[in-house]
Amino acid sequence: MSVLLRNNVKVFGQGKKAMVFAHGFGCDQNMWRFLWPAFEKKYKIVLFDHVGAGKSDSLAYHSDKYNSLNGYAKDIVEICEALSINNAIFVGHSVSAMIGILAARMDSTLFDELILIGPSPCYINQDDYIGGFNRTDIEGLLDSMDNNYLGWARAITPVIMANPDHPELALELGNSFCATDPDIAQEFAKVTFLSDNRNDLRDCKIPSLILQCSEDVIAPREVGEYVHSNLSDSTLVILNATGHCPHLSAPEETIAAIQLYLETKKELVE
Repeated sequence: MSVLLRNNVKVFGQGKKAMVFAHGFGCDQNMWRFLWPAFEKKYKIVLFDHVGAGKSDSLAYHSDKYNSLNGYAKDIVEICEALSINNAIFVGHSVSAMIGILAARMDSTLFDELILIGPSPCYINQDDYIGGFNRTDIEGLLDSMDNNYLGWARAITPVIMANPDHPELALELGNSFCATDPDIAQEFAKVTFLSDNRNDLRDCKIPSLILQCSEDVIAPREVGEYVHSNLSDSTLVILNATGHCPHLSAPEETIAAIQLYLETKKELVE
């Protein structure tokens, strides 16, 4: 099967420069539907599903490949190679922010800018690093997934979304989590929450925009500040939005922040 079919890749838009959108854990490319229309006139839009998510080919999932984030990063490299993409803009949500950084390390020609929404290089508190969770918290979370994935998904998604005035968003996120193969989701969760990519930040020299929500239990403000301080050419924007999914709960604010950043970068280049 081709890479494009494997990852259910969709390409459209009127621009030459590509904008590659990578969704987070438990989601799929449909989660970008409020963002990409704002950019399709200027850019080539590239959407895809991680293997095991959305309409990707779940038969292509192999634990020996996806037992680290590098497996997902390699897929992004292969997608870009199949589409002859380089010097693109990468937009990654949550764990895919780190996956994008890893892909950029594999091929430094892929991306000119990184847009990182709610990134976290490490979710576990260690020494003076604040990741948002103790190890026992993460172990409990993973145990809950193993014991009752669907129940866990329904309980956790309102906490992740953190927009009680819009319960339909939490419901959508919950439905997305529940539509993911439980075995694959559990393995992806372990890879996500037990990974430590802090050193990878220091090796990344690509200009980056970090979008940090004002309140986010998954990636708290201290994490966004840590990412900013360890990415050499980064801009940190604290959004008024709350929760972990501003591209769904506050798309206008998210779009405006991305557009301003890209316009500023263009002015600096010119």
